Amino acid sequence: MASGFSAGGSDFYGFNMIGSGRSMAINNSKAQYGPQVPGMMLDPSSQIVYGRPDLIGKRSISEFQQKQDMGSLPRSVKPRTFQYTSPISPLSPIDVSPEISSISQRSIGTQSIKQGLQPTGVASGGPDGQPERNTMSNRLQELEKMLLADVDGDKTDGVSVITNEWADTIESLLSPNEKPISTSPTSSSTSCSSSSSSPSIACAKQSLVEAATAISEGKKELAAEILTRLHNLSNVHGSSEQRLTAYMVHALRSRLENKSLVTELYGEEHMKGTQLLYDASPCFKLGFMAANLAILDTLTTHQSSKRKLNILDFEIRHTGQYEHLIHSLSARRSGVTPTSLKITTVAQRAGDEDRLKAIGECLRKLADGVGISLTLSILSQKTFELTRHALGIDSDDILAVNFSFRLSQIPDESVTTENPRDELLRRVKQLSPVVMTLVEQELNTNTKPFVARAGEVWGYYSPLFDALDATMPRDASDRFKMEECLGRKIRNSVACEDWERVERCEVFGKWRARLSMAGFELKPPSQHTGDAMRGRLNSLPRGTLGFTVTEENGAICFGWMGRTLTVTSAWR
Repeated sequence: MASGFSAGGSDFYGFNMIGSGRSMAINNSKAQYGPQVPGMMLDPSSQIVYGRPDLIGKRSISEFQQKQDMGSLPRSVKPRTFQYTSPISPLSPIDVSPEISSISQRSIGTQSIKQGLQPTGVASGGPDGQPERNTMSNRLQELEKMLLADVDGDKTDGVSVITNEWADTIESLLSPNEKPISTSPTSSSTSCSSSSSSPSIACAKQSLVEAATAISEGKKELAAEILTRLHNLSNVHGSSEQRLTAYMVHALRSRLENKSLVTELYGEEHMKGTQLLYDASPCFKLGFMAANLAILDTLTTHQSSKRKLNILDFEIRHTGQYEHLIHSLSARRSGVTPTSLKITTVAQRAGDEDRLKAIGECLRKLADGVGISLTLSILSQKTFELTRHALGIDSDDILAVNFSFRLSQIPDESVTTENPRDELLRRVKQLSPVVMTLVEQELNTNTKPFVARAGEVWGYYSPLFDALDATMPRDASDRFKMEECLGRKIRNSVACEDWERVERCEVFGKWRARLSMAGFELKPPSQHTGDAMRGRLNSLPRGTLGFTVTEENGAICFGWMGRTLTVTSAWR
């Protein structure tokens, strides 16, 4: 493989949903912004329009009261009509970078923005620096200024939009203690304002979301027209953005044509592509290694005379993770490290048993060569039959459970009231493992509706395709197989629903809540694990400098150019 990564076991294997934002339409550099009233949320469809020629002057609250006392009515204010019929949706990204650039050059202060984000009833402090509590009169006066303000100079319209879609952003600003795992990419291909080798496809994500919206609204002809235009601009052998666009178009067309795609995730070609991806991409490969180190660290701290390590893995798709574990066990042989390894796995589908036997034979030969006794046990069990006796777990076994990209493919409460995902976690907890490791993609597609899910999928896979483009030649056959594998996952995430949608990833915050409710406690990574992952990353060729390793919220995160792609965590 020409990726610059080594794939051998003893070699290297010994290797933010899209953030919501705020858009402001600015029509003239002389427009002035009135302060936003603290503690007041405007109606989602309300917009404040400045520069109305039919508003001759403005009156204060006291003047209104005087007019009423004199028996006369204040002048009438005509109901406002708005030029913008709907707020800007974060699902239809618009290039606002030029406006942002021009705003920074204008003499517009940020005090009104800060004031608008203050908690209800608290205003900016006076000259003495102490905060003062707003009275209702003060709020009404501020509202009056915003509604009746006259703008000097040319006629302009300043538009302020506040919608429910920005509620989470405002809440996060008011609650700075919350620190979600970063999922915001700095990749050039995720923004419509970014440069691209094909300018006509610069807003591919926006067009794809528009196509998804048309599909959800039953506008099939419009959706087909958009997808045809995007198809003509895409290319599975072109730039990373053109390649991803091609796979997204295929996914949306499959949705439009109501095709069933569940079986392609279990085909031989998909398995081979998955193996190549896990071996080539540091985000996946290092995720497996971090899980192994969490298991080994637990053995070191687990004071016991037990000599056999038994790992329960519900799906083994490739040998890479256990090749690294076998080498690590051999290198760490001491009085407290087991020299006997038993792997217990479960055959989920027809044909799995033969594949797992081949994997077991390969691992057994490797283990014999380094002095480790290996046994692979293949079972076919239902969830309710998961007991230590049924799984063949002996009393002198040190039990560890490994979930690597498997738990996200088990249906949860959004699919069936039986909730197999949580039921499996409870059964695993009853086995009393010394450690449970979880490796998952940092992707939120489980419960998101179709249109939002399409945007989320683009935001996640865009940096992943960029990483492949930066580390592998465009004409590499292995790269094409990997991207075909990712394309199948994209199609399943976007085009399928209910039981047919196998790809049901969740972000780490949701996994943490789910596992905590099942009785597990998060076990933060050791300093040794973090240092080892950074050391492995630094040993890679220079073409992989965009990859990152960070420790956030008790987990280890692996990403590309600031966008977290996979997360490894340990639980007890």
